[in-house]
Amino acid sequence: MDHVKQYIEEHKDRFLMELFELIRIPSVSSDAEHMDDMIKAAEYWRKSLREAGCNKSEIFPTAGNPIVYGEKIIDPSLPTILVYGHYDVMPVDPVELWESPPFKPEVRNGKIYARGADDDKGQAFMHAKAFELMIRTNTLPCNVKFMIEGEEEVGSMYIGPFCVQYKEMLKSDIILVSDTSMLALGTPSMTVGLRGLAYMQVEVTGPNIDLHSGIFGGAVANPINALAKMIASLTDDHGRITIPGFYDDVAEISRQERDEMAKAPFNEETYKRNLGVDQLHGEAGFTTKERTGIRPTLDVNGIWGGYTAEGTKTVLPSKAYAKISMRLVPNQDYIKIGELFEQYFISIAPKYVSVKVQTLHGGQAYVSPIDTIGYMAASKAIETSLGEKPIPVRSGGSIPIIPQFEEILGVKTILMGFGLESDACHSPNENYPLDNFFKGIETITYFYKYYTELWKSK
Repeated sequence: MDHVKQYIEEHKDRFLMELFELIRIPSVSSDAEHMDDMIKAAEYWRKSLREAGCNKSEIFPTAGNPIVYGEKIIDPSLPTILVYGHYDVMPVDPVELWESPPFKPEVRNGKIYARGADDDKGQAFMHAKAFELMIRTNTLPCNVKFMIEGEEEVGSMYIGPFCVQYKEMLKSDIILVSDTSMLALGTPSMTVGLRGLAYMQVEVTGPNIDLHSGIFGGAVANPINALAKMIASLTDDHGRITIPGFYDDVAEISRQERDEMAKAPFNEETYKRNLGVDQLHGEAGFTTKERTGIRPTLDVNGIWGGYTAEGTKTVLPSKAYAKISMRLVPNQDYIKIGELFEQYFISIAPKYVSVKVQTLHGGQAYVSPIDTIGYMAASKAIETSLGEKPIPVRSGGSIPIIPQFEEILGVKTILMGFGLESDACHSPNENYPLDNFFKGIETITYFYKYYTELWKSK
């Protein structure tokens, strides 16, 4: 294995330079003004895969952003690993909270600071460099395919149809993804579960135009006030979601499994201190880690209406809006939950306002078994590079396309992420430790070796 560490050491500066070129492309998928940047990012990935050693590297247009596909088939009789990642990133607002420009990557205190440094440009790019390493050292033990999309942050609307259309081209034995986190390099973990997601937008309308709050205030209902009360009623004092039927299909976790989860190291005081809060809050009867891993949640992700610019404007607004997401657990269907939310939200609206509910995107929860050769290969690879076996954990996050992969392509996914909880993904000052980036490259090469060995012996 010495050749792996040696190659990384010899090329680490170039690896970073190439990653930084990708990060500098502001590929924000939720903003139509960045459409040209999405194409630039896709082209950068196509070029990178070709230069790394793929003998096929193409861009496939979709009804949304393009998907990049690459492959290296060394022997059809050997197993095939399909690598999934995404090149789109979240918006950078509020930009004034960034300590350095979000699309000008900067290394500080051993960490890369930039939007996409972790999620998912940094983590996905590890796979391109691990692949390059195996090609250049003539140690690639199996076939590899890449599928890099540009809409993960907005719901992966078009990759499902892409998988249906190109199912034969995407045929593989395992899907490998690095878009999750671990506890720490010294306490490695592997994500074996993802929560599902139902993401809604609501619109509450009062009068048909904005009104003078002095002349009409007290006579006409303010939709922002109404929306705030409606949102507040979606959860009770015990942190339970009040939508009728919301918990009907929730998979209850056994006491034994909860006890196993509790073995993962977690310091609540450090957790609070790092977040700058004095007290934690969530569903009664569950620990902090259980609340973020095995229980569903409801959160307001944004709320707006009326006048929000500098200075004053005494307006009674016509409309108020909110974006509301619900993280779901196994057995909860995101379509059903979205319908339950819509019915309930409309039902609790007072008669002096009207309500519209729109589903923005969603996906099912996913659980990956730990008795497969894919998990065993990943566990052994992590133990080889980091010196400790990983702890299986369930993540509070969602990757909507992962359950669809199994449904459409018929293969399991291994979530071998190297991000950290402190990486501020989706927030200002997103970062990714250099050690995690380079250790990720090393571990991925070991995964290929161990997976191929276990595949041959099964």
